[in-house]
Amino acid sequence: MGIQKRLVGSYFVVICLTVLILEIFLIVSVRYYYFHNVERILMNQAELSASFFQQYFSDEDLEKQSDRLLKGFANNSDAQVQIINPSGRLLQDSTGSGDDSMSKYIGVQSAIHGQPATWKGKDPSTQEAILAVSYPLQAKDIIVGEVRFITSLTETINTVNQIAVLLISVGILVIVIVTILGLVISWTITRSIKDLKLAADQMTEGDFSIRVQKRYRDELGTLADTLNMMASRIAKSEQLKNDFISSVSHELRTPLTSIKGWIITLKSNGTDNRPLLHDGLDIIESESDRLTRMVDELLDFSKLDNGRMAIHLAPVQLSRLLDYTIRQLAPRAARQGISLELQVDEPLPTIQADENRLKQVLINLIDNSIKFTAPSGRIFVHAYTAPRKVVIAIEDTGSGIPEEDLGNVMQKFYKGNQYASGSGLGLSISDQIVKLHHGVLRITSEVGKGTIVQIDLPV
Repeated sequence: MGIQKRLVGSYFVVICLTVLILEIFLIVSVRYYYFHNVERILMNQAELSASFFQQYFSDEDLEKQSDRLLKGFANNSDAQVQIINPSGRLLQDSTGSGDDSMSKYIGVQSAIHGQPATWKGKDPSTQEAILAVSYPLQAKDIIVGEVRFITSLTETINTVNQIAVLLISVGILVIVIVTILGLVISWTITRSIKDLKLAADQMTEGDFSIRVQKRYRDELGTLADTLNMMASRIAKSEQLKNDFISSVSHELRTPLTSIKGWIITLKSNGTDNRPLLHDGLDIIESESDRLTRMVDELLDFSKLDNGRMAIHLAPVQLSRLLDYTIRQLAPRAARQGISLELQVDEPLPTIQADENRLKQVLINLIDNSIKFTAPSGRIFVHAYTAPRKVVIAIEDTGSGIPEEDLGNVMQKFYKGNQYASGSGLGLSISDQIVKLHHGVLRITSEVGKGTIVQIDLPV
């Protein structure tokens, strides 16, 4: 069963139950109101009649005055009036009918004993629904008889039935209207859900260009925004991945081509030309190291992506690590005419970290600075302590990072300069390694002035 049918079914069941309960309550209330109103009117008439008798006829004999009393009582009421003596014998009846012995009727005995009473039932002769009210007649605190008012309930029942039919008709109309509204509401909901499902199906087929129309500002609208954002990010990630594959293919092919070219050269020239042999072997070694670094980056990325990269914490002296890293990279910077300087504000505390991974981060960041800094440029590495952390800042006078690229440079596969060498994974891996140390890596840059990379490590 589809969600639209379930929604409409739920609306229908709820409204039917609500209308049914309301109908029962209203019909019972209307019935009670009309019947109670008739009973109250008869009781008032009986009470007034008894009061009239007590005030003006209490010294008279009931049987002798019964005919006169009946005329007086009947003139003020449309109901059938009966006068009954204390033994339950019928003295007078305004309709000329009635049973001589009335004591068998419910309520008659109660009135004879001083308790007003009502009775609902059927007329024995006509089987018509009637209501009877019996009220005692007193003379000087002595019950000398009773007056009984009887009225047909047929008109009251017909009125109640007509109102019940009207209420039921209104209830059915309400059910129909609410059901139609439920259909419309469920259609608007299921239409949005169908749009989401269609978009999800197309995404499973690899089409991430699809976008879901946001029809309403509700949870489904929020879900549509989320799905659209997810599709955009996946499409962007796919594009970055494709660019990465293309870039890595090119980066792998370049050193392999160089290695193969030098191998062919050395094979054809033999080993007699020593300078050529040394140059060739140096280039082969350099390109092999370059390939190794790229493969290591890919392996690190795979571990990070699968959550399998572990760090091995141990006491690390940052001053010694920084000094070693700078001395390792200084020759390369010098060959490119770049000044590489280190300033350490002593004493730096010993921290718990993975020394090899931190060295990997520092080498990658300083290598990037060397790569994008022109000859005669400057790279300044400054380490100092701050409250509850150690800060390492790497500042260069390089080309800088455009503002539109700055927010993406730490994403995997991203390369701001598509013509620069590398896999585009270095900064992403560095950021993840710093996060594994519960630290933060920040980058600020201005085109033409340089870049500052700051690493905050907890103490």
